[in-house]
Amino acid sequence: MHKTVFATALAGVYLLPAAAGAQSVSHTGVYVEPAGVGKDAVLVAQSAPHKDIHADVAPEPGIEFGGHVDTIYTNLSGAGKFTSGVRNRVFDYKRDALVLDAIDLNWQKLPENGFGGKLNLTLGKDADTIAAYGTIDKGRGPQNGANNVADVTQAFLHYGAGPFSVIAGKYVTMAGAEVIKGPANPNVSRSILFGYAIPFTHTGARATYVFSDALSVMVGVNEGWDTFKDTNNDLTAELGLLWVPSKMFSLAAQAYSGKEQLFNYPTISSSKGTRNLIDLVGTVNATDRLSFTFNYDYGTQDNASTVAPSGAGKAKWTGLAGYANYQFNDQWKLSFRAEYFDDKDGYRTGVVQKWKEATLTLAYVPPAVKNLELRAELRGDRSNVASFLDKDEATARKSQNSFGLQALYKF
Repeated sequence: MHKTVFATALAGVYLLPAAAGAQSVSHTGVYVEPAGVGKDAVLVAQSAPHKDIHADVAPEPGIEFGGHVDTIYTNLSGAGKFTSGVRNRVFDYKRDALVLDAIDLNWQKLPENGFGGKLNLTLGKDADTIAAYGTIDKGRGPQNGANNVADVTQAFLHYGAGPFSVIAGKYVTMAGAEVIKGPANPNVSRSILFGYAIPFTHTGARATYVFSDALSVMVGVNEGWDTFKDTNNDLTAELGLLWVPSKMFSLAAQAYSGKEQLFNYPTISSSKGTRNLIDLVGTVNATDRLSFTFNYDYGTQDNASTVAPSGAGKAKWTGLAGYANYQFNDQWKLSFRAEYFDDKDGYRTGVVQKWKEATLTLAYVPPAVKNLELRAELRGDRSNVASFLDKDEATARKSQNSFGLQALYKF
């Protein structure tokens, strides 16, 4: 029954201008703009930690259109892969290449009262990573060797009735601090947690109720992690809470639980087991220029003994990320990120390891072209084991360093 409902909802959405994100084998937040007090503050705070699941209410009737172009040059000291064959970067996995990562196209009409919808298309290299299972080339992400160049990242119907709203279709996850859309993140590269701890998208239905200016609750059911076509007959439940007590602080907490197909890189197993995820994102706006964000993830996968490298019956992974962002002025911004990811059983990366990374990014917005943002980044990754394939793909190291340049144009 649920598949018929979801298919009907999606059929309507594809006929409407409707929004964005997904992953597969191992997944897709952190940059939160300072939020004011009031209902608008809740919507702004939701836009980053909840990956645009509720974009700002349209100020005027009609359909809004916008998007961006994202181009990245990356130079990796290694091959961009673990010894398991799994890529160790989310989007910028090419060792020495200039890539058109994404052309993001977004149509939306999300009234506070009444019907609307959202459609978000991703064109470019990122589409191959975020494609959900059941879309182009089965959409099983970067490990399946597909070459998707377009992805319907989000497509959902929306109904609003004051403090209550519901969406049905394909939409981005609530989990995480970083998002699929490049301009909403402070760094060039995506975090470990974004890529390996959480999902990118879901297909299902989600309801939101805004109890007050400070508190919103989200609840929903979906087909699972990064699936457009269900891989089993079980639904995944989601529960989210957004608390914004003041313009200085916000806390987003979300949980997912449901049976998911097991995967053994790069294929999906015929077996399944309950997968649980707890995700916390807290943001402190210390001043108008300085903000801090913290992200914690804890995930488990039951019945994993046949696919987890450790052989554990219940695979576990945990991660912690911290961000500091300082806006010098309208032109310059400095962002720092540090992370720790413990893939206790190797289920998410194919290697039993403790993985750390630190990233420093400088961003510049030319005064004459305010829609353009240029970024330069230095990043260092370390593991407690020799898990990073060297550029010859024959030897392995415990570390990988990188340098990245990014040009973002928003329209």
